[in-house]
Amino acid sequence: MIRSASLSLVVMVAGAWLATGVPAAEGEDDPGGVSEQAIRAAIEKALPLLEAGARGSLQQRARCFTCHNQGLPILALTAARTRGFAIDEEHLQRHLEHIAGFLGKNAENYREGRGTGGQADTAGYALWTLESGGWPADDVTAAVAEYLLRFQSDRDHWEAVSRRPPSEQSHFTTTYLSLRGLSTYGTPDQQERIAARVAAARNWLVSTPAADTEDRVFRLRGLSITDAPAEELHRAAEELLATQLDDGGWPQLPGGTSDAYATGSALAALCETGQLPTTDERYRRGLRRLIELQLEDGSWHVTSRSKPFQTYFESGYPHGPDQFISIAAAGWATRALVLALPERPEPPPAASAP
Repeated sequence: MIRSASLSLVVMVAGAWLATGVPAAEGEDDPGGVSEQAIRAAIEKALPLLEAGARGSLQQRARCFTCHNQGLPILALTAARTRGFAIDEEHLQRHLEHIAGFLGKNAENYREGRGTGGQADTAGYALWTLESGGWPADDVTAAVAEYLLRFQSDRDHWEAVSRRPPSEQSHFTTTYLSLRGLSTYGTPDQQERIAARVAAARNWLVSTPAADTEDRVFRLRGLSITDAPAEELHRAAEELLATQLDDGGWPQLPGGTSDAYATGSALAALCETGQLPTTDERYRRGLRRLIELQLEDGSWHVTSRSKPFQTYFESGYPHGPDQFISIAAAGWATRALVLALPERPEPPPAASAP
């Protein structure tokens, strides 16, 4: 069965995921050729730009939630906080309140199954971001969960409605985001319907092959969250690992070169589903590749594959027209690096609704 919606369970699961693996000793090179000192230095350089890009998006897109400039950066920032890195707590709280407000303004649409632009991708990433900040379940999150149950309810999975590769195109991504939102914020009276959709999605995930790295990453996550048989989970992990390149990274597409988005998302998925400890040589090679790809200013540059349709604006993250995919890549890369460090003894403070 899918996990229940209690906040305590969310925190417990998040803590268990983030605790996977033990890094090399300070300054000591491991078989993958990367030290804890190098990992920490890369994270320290990455965090200010993640905060700047998220803050700029909040200022420029005051009525919207952005998966690339808010969702993935916040997933990285909240993970970093569990490892003792200092983040701007007031800034984080403003983002959480903004996301909850965005969902709240559209609550009636969600209750009636209509949703907003981006549909399940937007709803799912918004709930995952709130979860990462410890946002409690409320009437608004229940409305979004109701939407996820109603949306495409005649199908055995959830399908993307956008064509913005890599993050908003894969049906595996949309399915996982929907399952996670229901797992975290589904209400007690929704559980019977949730169980039915989970069972259908599990069967779809088991029987449907993945075509690229984004598919493989979220197919693996989807199998994990639906409690698919261990052998299916292992097979999905091996398929993802089989596409790791000689340089330690992953490409977005078959035949491509490795980049921070594909590499970071692959490593995070393998670790957080319990399929690859961060001490494994393959994980360490991936970390080394992420550090090699990081630029001197602390950013990662990934070239966009999406056709622009939004009005261009500068968020504060570098790389001009490529900034949206680049900050999303930085979110995954930073999270993958963070996972390789030991968790701090005390839990991070939970957010509270205003």
